[in-house]
Amino acid sequence: MATVTMRDMLEAGSHFGHQTGRWNPKMRRYIFGAKNGVHIINLQLTARLLKDALDFVSRLGQRGDQVLFVGTKRQAQEVIEQEAARCRQPYVAFRWLGGMLTNYRTIKISLERMSEVEKSLSPGTVERLPKKEVIRLERELSKLKRNLGGIREMPKLPGAVFIIDTVKEHIAVKEATSLGIPIVALVDTNSDPDETAYPIPSNDDAIRSIRLFTAAIADAYIEGAALHKDRRSGDDLGTHGGSSGAAPVDVVRKGGATEVAEPAEADEDTDTDTDGDDE
Repeated sequence: MATVTMRDMLEAGSHFGHQTGRWNPKMRRYIFGAKNGVHIINLQLTARLLKDALDFVSRLGQRGDQVLFVGTKRQAQEVIEQEAARCRQPYVAFRWLGGMLTNYRTIKISLERMSEVEKSLSPGTVERLPKKEVIRLERELSKLKRNLGGIREMPKLPGAVFIIDTVKEHIAVKEATSLGIPIVALVDTNSDPDETAYPIPSNDDAIRSIRLFTAAIADAYIEGAALHKDRRSGDDLGTHGGSSGAAPVDVVRKGGATEVAEPAEADEDTDTDTDGDDE
């Protein structure tokens, strides 16, 4: 499982919250104290909650459910795009369009339109179009890719949403909540942790802090997805390689190592969620 140490968090400035005058009282339980007018986040609690979040994301990967990465603030955009691409998950890094989850059928129509425009601009077709039409289509495609390019491989609603800054992404939070989609999120001292199923108290403004936690989430998903792939391969072998009638062998990840659990005896009658400087 992906690990983030206390030292990693300290070096990333993850313990620095907002100024004491800009806080949400619901974050009180995650605040260690204040220094020079800035709230200090209790990183021991962060470490515990991060583990819960990583376990959850890994389970999603094992099931093959997608996680939608969301971070449209300037400091988060590049990180969100890079880490989501690394774990092959959908993302929104430019702008959250209202209804992106709650009106997903309309969003899918826009995604289909993107594919149509790409075909119109493909070699062998684009040459037959008037120059003005080509320019218009290129502009349309650019806008569609900017707004929706990150979710074009999201065929259905995700199993969870990972959010950087729930205050900034309040519309995404509202939509996910209304649909019962679990939220994993970085919550700073001005956030409402009760809005998320898996809050990770941390600095959500410093680039290093954002990158640290986003990479950990991506790593957890990759590890879970690897187990999902292993299980599917095992199923294929059982289906096409001749059935011996033996119970399936479970692959269990413990402490970073992979162990094989002995199959249980089968019953004969058994049916088959600022910048790079610290604040």
